[in-house]
Amino acid sequence: MENAKSIGTSMSPTTTLEEDNNGKSVDETMYRGMIGSLLCLTASRPDIVLCVCKCARFQSAPKESHLTGVKRIIRYLIGTSELGLWYAHSKNFVLKSFSDADFAGDKIDRKSTSGTCQLLGNALISWHIKKQNCIALSTTEAEYLAVGSCCIQVLWIMHQFLDYDLSLTSTPIF
Repeated sequence: MENAKSIGTSMSPTTTLEEDNNGKSVDETMYRGMIGSLLCLTASRPDIVLCVCKCARFQSAPKESHLTGVKRIIRYLIGTSELGLWYAHSKNFVLKSFSDADFAGDKIDRKSTSGTCQLLGNALISWHIKKQNCIALSTTEAEYLAVGSCCIQVLWIMHQFLDYDLSLTSTPIF
């Protein structure tokens, strides 16, 4: 795909990846290798996390339609190679967190997908996207589960700062 034409989005908003029992199978080893490489890249490119995770769900029996989705992500990366995370020098240590969820976004099992991100000042320090473990019965319930996941991450981050601050003090705290 060295000479592939770039594309502006990593996944079309109208595209839904589904099990494709009638589709033509592709080489599982090649597909898994492509997914593995893209998963490594998500450490510095949070903009592709959702679409890579959607494609990763079909590693056991990939079809041509799934491979087309992976190739679209690669075409998007070709056109956006200058994008990435930038951490400017700052003394702003305000922790901000955001969460969102869709309601029954997965067409196969009707589970919702949650996404969260945490910023320290203006620097993105943590993010994740995950299909929820249970089936939400409403948009409110899906959002509530997303906020809960977000709070868990915020508490973990705050605990890390607390441990770090305590290790700097020379006076024992009892």
